[in-house]
Parts: sequence; C-alpha cells; structure tokens
Amino acid sequence: MARDLYLAIDVGTGGIRSALVDRQGRILAFSHQEHEQIVPHYGWSEQRPADWWDGVTATLRAVVGEVEGAAGRIAAICACGQMHGSVLIDAEGRLTRDTALLWNDKRTAPQVDAFAAAHTPERYLTATANLATPAWPAFKLRWIAENDPQAYDEAAAVLMPKDYIGYRLTGERAWDVTEASMSFLMDARSGAWSEPLLEMTGLRRDLLPGIKATHDVLGPLSEAAARETGLTAGIPVLVGGGDYPVALLGSGVAEPGMASDVTGTSTIVSVLHKAPVIDPQVSNVATVEGHWASFALLDAGGDAVRWARRAFHGNALSYDEVTAAAERAGCGAKALFFLPYLSGERFGAAVNARAQFFGLTAAHGLPELHRAVLEGVAFAVRRKLAMLQGGGERPERFVAAGGGAKSALWVAIKASMLGTPYLIPEELECGVVGAACMMAVASGDAPDLKAAVARMVRFEKEVLPDPAWSERYDRMAPVFDQIFDASVGLYGCLDALDGDIEQLVEDRQSRNC
Repeated sequence: MARDLYLAIDVGTGGIRSALVDRQGRILAFSHQEHEQIVPHYGWSEQRPADWWDGVTATLRAVVGEVEGAAGRIAAICACGQMHGSVLIDAEGRLTRDTALLWNDKRTAPQVDAFAAAHTPERYLTATANLATPAWPAFKLRWIAENDPQAYDEAAAVLMPKDYIGYRLTGERAWDVTEASMSFLMDARSGAWSEPLLEMTGLRRDLLPGIKATHDVLGPLSEAAARETGLTAGIPVLVGGGDYPVALLGSGVAEPGMASDVTGTSTIVSVLHKAPVIDPQVSNVATVEGHWASFALLDAGGDAVRWARRAFHGNALSYDEVTAAAERAGCGAKALFFLPYLSGERFGAAVNARAQFFGLTAAHGLPELHRAVLEGVAFAVRRKLAMLQGGGERPERFVAAGGGAKSALWVAIKASMLGTPYLIPEELECGVVGAACMMAVASGDAPDLKAAVARMVRFEKEVLPDPAWSERYDRMAPVFDQIFDASVGLYGCLDALDGDIEQLVEDRQSRNC
C-alpha cells in the first residue's frame, strides 16, 4: 500500500488539531479537541501537558478512522505548536511540574525587569535578535528556578509544547531552530545555544537538548505510542516547528521578498529576510526553510472593528453590514483619520498610546467612521512595515490570513496602502499545510521545501493595489504619522487623568456617595 498521507498535529492554545493531508496539500480528515487554559492568578496562564497528550491520542484516532486504510498509508507524522510554553521533564520523562507556563503568561515580568536592570540591549540584542520580554522561555525557567526550585532541580530537560508531544511519540528529546531562535538562549549568528546568554540568565546548560532542523526526523513512532494512538510503530516522526513559522511556510511565505499579514483580534505583520533585523522594536524568528521572519505585533486589528460595531451600533449590526457601510465611504474617508491604538502599543516609547479620530467635520457620518477604522489599522501596519524592511525594499507580495483575510474591502485597502499585491490562501489551516510540506520533503516525496510549497499551497485570489487609492494613501500617511507623533506627549497626561478619576471613584465609594 502506498504511503501517500501525512499526519499533522497542531498543539494550539485552545486545543489540539490533527489532520490527514494528501500529497497535494488537501486536508482529507480533521479533528479538534479543546483543552483548558488555567489562570491561577491575574496575568498567569498555564496548561497541563498531559491534556495535550490526551488530545493528541483522541484526535489521531479520530482522523485515521475517517479515511479508509489510513493507518497503513501514513508516510510521516509532524507536529507544530504554540511557542514558548515551558515543559520540564526528569530523566525518566516524567513531568516535574504538572503545568507549563504558556506564551501569554506575564508572571515573569519581575525576572525581565531584573535582567533589564543588569544588561542593556547593546550587550545581548545582536545575539538574541529579540528584546527581553516575559514571553521567552529563558525567563519562564528563571521564574521556575526562583519559585519552584524542586521542579527545576529535578528536571533533566525543558521542552516546548510540540517537543513534548514529539517526546511522547518517540522517546527522543530535541528543540528545533524556530523555537530556539525565540528562547532568548540561542545565538542568532551561530544557531547554537549561547554560553554567554546562559550565564546572563543564570540557567543550566544541561536542560537544553540539541537544536535540529524542523524537517529532520526525530525518530520512529514507538511501540507504546502506537498502542495509545492506534497507529503502526515505526512511522517517521519529524522534529516539527513553532506554529507561527510553520504557518508562514504553509501560507506560501517562504522566500525573502515575501511578507505575511495575519489579522485576527490583533495583527501580526512579518517580512522574510536572509538575516534578522536588529531593532528593539522588531521581533525575529528563524523560519523553517532557513531564513528569518522579522515581525511586529499590533493590538490594533479586528478588535478595532469589533469596538466600532459595539460602540456605534450596540452590536445590532452584523460585520457584513458594518463593512457595507464602510464601502459607501470614499477612499480616505473625507480626510478623516483614526489612530487604532485602543489597547496601546506592544513595543516602543508609546506603549500607553490611545485611539482617536482626527479631522471630524459635519460632513462625516457613520460610513466615514467605519472606513477610517479600517484604514487606520492599515496606516498602523504601514508604520511598522518601515521598521520590518530593515532598510531594504518593500516586499514583493503579502499573504493574508486570519479573519481579516475574509474582508474583501479591508484586503483591498491594505494592498493599496502598501502598494503591494495581497494573496489569499485557499486553505486557511496553514499550520497543517506547512507541516505537510515538511513531511513531503522528509519522506522524499518533494526534493526541497520550495518544491513542496509550490505543489501544496494554492491561492484563492490575488488583490492588486488600486493606483488612485495608493496615491491618496501616500499623501495621507505622513499626516497620520504627524498626528501620532504630536499625540505622544499627551498620553501621560491622559494616564494621570485616568488615575484621578479612579481615585475619585474610590473616594466616593469609601464615603458611600
């Protein structure tokens, strides 16, 4: 029987997703099982690795049961997963902590502050390619060492979520370069663990397994894992990669000169380069095919559209109706600007930035307000893109993913704003497709990742810039930047006013007023 199917696993924050994919990149079977996110205190975020494994065994059995003869047709298994979640196991593979600190866990802020007080970015940024933040595994390990020393001392290895699943499937331990590149422990220049960074963070070198390529074979599926999953022992299991870089590959963003726009609640904009862009406001992740993705996160995205729908209509209109209103307004919304920083900024000097409309006149109505919201997010993306280009040229094309890719108007605005064509993938489960591309190479079905992507990634449509819109946005963009820059000095004043209001409320409550 031909080994013509690929078995992909995505260890997501919300649940486990498993899929059977054919040689053309088409998903034949799909299964999802949710798992709980534990929040013991404000700002903490944990999950049980045992729950991930339960989800993997359940979803693998489900997808194999959907396709006749699937168990004998699987050529390889590959997992991608949520990044940065730190799992500690002992020499026998037992968890030394029942829960793992996730990517969005903020309890490590004091460890980051202590590190920043002792080390300026000039000392480490060239090596890490990333600024110190609470997300990185180095600081999660530092927190565990200080607050759960028994778990730290008993640990023989730290693994990322998909690496824990890889260990359960094969009994082998490894990291891949995508995860290692954002650990704050790998030297971006050499691709190896950094002794100076380990010394700066005060962490143990013996906790870190070897770093391998994402599409290397980790090992064969073990007899024990085969019994639990209902599969056949001996199937090659790949090392796998972080969910975001694997999804970049699966969306077709695989060569320098390409870029990605993933707009959900927030927006992640990435540009591929041959080397990381060293800038305190830019994050960098090694990609599956050996390049670097420089990216920026904006809290502005679908959340801005959701806010406008709630604020203007009490959620009474559908999103389609809100978009239809925006379509009735002309390009530029009659010179109305919207700064979309409803939740501030992630990095930079204005993390306390505020949202605002600027330029309102009696001629503006709801259509212009909604259009300005969509354009405001696009202007914010344009601001970030200049940093991500690293002094190079604008990307040749963007690939859109996430919920924002479903809005034809918004994609058209962004294409015109950036003067760059936007492509919409046919299959939006890009992590699954990316994992399948890696398995095609590992199994010998494709000569390299470029060939696998060319065969397995298809685009539903291409959206070209509108020349008239682009000319209008080119004239407006400097004004948007001036409004932002002129407002920065006021954000602290607004913070102080907010504090005065909160204190007034507390005083009134204490007097029962």
